[in-house]
Amino acid sequence: MTERLTRKQRQEHTRTCLLEAAARVFARRGLAQASVDEVAADAGFTKGAVYANFGSKEELFLEMLDRKFAARLEELEAVLASGQSPEEQARAAGREFLATISGDPEWGRLFYEAALHASRNEAFREKLQGSYAQMRAGMVELLRARLEADGLEPPVPYDQLAMMFFAMANGVGFERLVEGDAVPDDLFATMLGLFTRGAWSQQLDGVADGDPA
Repeated sequence: MTERLTRKQRQEHTRTCLLEAAARVFARRGLAQASVDEVAADAGFTKGAVYANFGSKEELFLEMLDRKFAARLEELEAVLASGQSPEEQARAAGREFLATISGDPEWGRLFYEAALHASRNEAFREKLQGSYAQMRAGMVELLRARLEADGLEPPVPYDQLAMMFFAMANGVGFERLVEGDAVPDDLFATMLGLFTRGAWSQQLDGVADGDPA
């Protein structure tokens, strides 16, 4: 006999289905062109189900974005959990990022479209900034844990360090979006490796020589 779901479980199932449908529809149609009706139809629900769970199309988009961000942080955490040197971990993170955007090119287009929309819509920009800040806070904690485990000090405050990594990642993503395969697969890995080597060279040399970091 099939166990009946509770009301809360049914609601969570509906939200999950809508978010998965939103990811497909937004990727296919873009933020501006996608409609609530299309998302509802893709998920097999009525438009009313969307508005019962999300206040607007933009709210639905932002929660879908939060889940995407969380997935990227999980992937990065797995890379940073390896026993490799800081430079090798940085290069591995760069390779992981390029593999992700290459395997899901629609995600990159959607992200930059959202950024452009935010630049022209202050209310949406504030909401997007909140989601982005939350992801950056997660990045800060990952960096803090990794550097402390290696006995290293950040060359700048952690929040700025995370922002630097994001700026490099977004720049490479944009170049990949415009120039495609002209951007080498190992470009971001090389960038992060060089950045890490330069930012922590003295500390890493001290550790190698047996001195405290």
